[in-house]
Amino acid sequence: MSGMKDTLLMAIDLGTSFIKVGVYDAKSDCVTVETEPVKDYRPAPGIFIQKGEELLGSVVECMKKAAATLGDRSSQVEAIAFTGQMSGFMGVDSDWNDVTTWSCSLDSRYMPYAERQMRELKDKFLCIGGTNFPQMAPKYEWFRTEYPEESKKIAKYLMISGYVIGKLGDIPADEAVIDRSFTQWTGLADVQNDRWSDEICDAIHLEQKYLPEIVNSNHICAHLNKQMASLTGLKAGIPLVSGAGDKAAGCLGAGIVDYGDMIFEASSYGEVSCCVKEYRPDMEARRLDVIPSAIPGDFFATHFVAGSGITLDWFMNTFVKHEGITTKEMFAQMEQMISGIKPGCDGVMAVGLLGGSSMPLDGALRGMWMGFDWSHSREHFYKALLESFTYDFSLSVERIERLYPEYAMDSVKIIGGGAKSPVWSQMCADVQGKTYAALNREDVAMWGAALLAGNAVGIFGDLKQTAREHVRVVKEYEPDVEMGRIYKKHMDLYDRYTVELHDFYKRLQDIAHEAEQEGDGLR
Repeated sequence: MSGMKDTLLMAIDLGTSFIKVGVYDAKSDCVTVETEPVKDYRPAPGIFIQKGEELLGSVVECMKKAAATLGDRSSQVEAIAFTGQMSGFMGVDSDWNDVTTWSCSLDSRYMPYAERQMRELKDKFLCIGGTNFPQMAPKYEWFRTEYPEESKKIAKYLMISGYVIGKLGDIPADEAVIDRSFTQWTGLADVQNDRWSDEICDAIHLEQKYLPEIVNSNHICAHLNKQMASLTGLKAGIPLVSGAGDKAAGCLGAGIVDYGDMIFEASSYGEVSCCVKEYRPDMEARRLDVIPSAIPGDFFATHFVAGSGITLDWFMNTFVKHEGITTKEMFAQMEQMISGIKPGCDGVMAVGLLGGSSMPLDGALRGMWMGFDWSHSREHFYKALLESFTYDFSLSVERIERLYPEYAMDSVKIIGGGAKSPVWSQMCADVQGKTYAALNREDVAMWGAALLAGNAVGIFGDLKQTAREHVRVVKEYEPDVEMGRIYKKHMDLYDRYTVELHDFYKRLQDIAHEAEQEGDGLR
């Protein structure tokens, strides 16, 4: 690290609901954090869009708040890097105007195209693209087919960070970029070689001239232009660094940088990831995707559950919430209530996949509680949800261990809201037979982006070394072998049920769809 003790670094987190701006010093201390909501539009079921100019307005306003809080110190900001949403799609014209709107994974209008592409290109998406859950590939085909005249205006297809960099910066649209950590959920990349896949792009008739340049996460993409500097209160010319998606940035910020290092992010979209040297596709169970690391050449074998944390929030708001109670109090209350419940929840089992299964891909699966009777209370249902998510992640950990037997995976770092739950942390340790370790910082994604910003301009040296130096374990949970044996029986049932219940869920949804159509006819 250089002697620039007064240097500040800005990280911009492009979230779905909020923009967050954090400013860090060279010691990794957070100087200030500001937030700004992002407006979205949901005009009909399955439609979720955000307008580029409005999203950019939230970014600018949030940067302005941070600069105002810093006061005279705002002149010490030496680099800005980005993190945030990792899947979606946006098309811009040659003047950086938003043509498509930002369409994230919550916007499901593309699903018929995704289903057809998965039937035809399923193995290629996984072997070459590194994903069971492609986003940009089917969204491109959907927009081109459904909006042919609008699609003719598009100069580049981007991720949201690429759009924001273009609008804040001083580069033409044909120099747009995407950092390597975002490439796998596009479904369009050859992730092992950091380039676009000729085979996949040709299969969906996409000319690669419409795709941005793939760069490393510490790449200086542009510089803050005079107009945006004036609007935000920052100095013009600040380097804009590509940064990394929130999962990859979070792994860097948490120090998951050595092969075999593993992390569980217990958040809205819970995820388990392991740092690996090479990508080995999980062709048998299809439980794993790969995320290219912010460290050039490295990868993360990863599994996520769509909306796991959102499901827990839903439970609280539906079954626990009452007037005068806060979200924090609700979770604390349930934590205490479930602490005495034995593994298996006295016979209650849950399937917590309210948004379907992403890995392996099965959109028909939904939620279910089974085995309950009059003796069970809401705490049994809540703990059963936690157990179901733990089983899902643990089955994926088993796949990682099978594909990468050369790595010692004895411990897992846990971050996110779930890291505040001793019950859940201990459950994970017991089910997987691994030590679970809580960390001293909750801001790992934004700190990871700031670290990349500092590395890009020479403030930080080796990324792995710097990452290790700025995070530490504050609490550990050791596995209970006997508890693990009990949980294993339930996990085996969960594994079977998520396969065997597919036809049941599909029939249920078909009947609901038929009833909806009949109702429309009656009206």
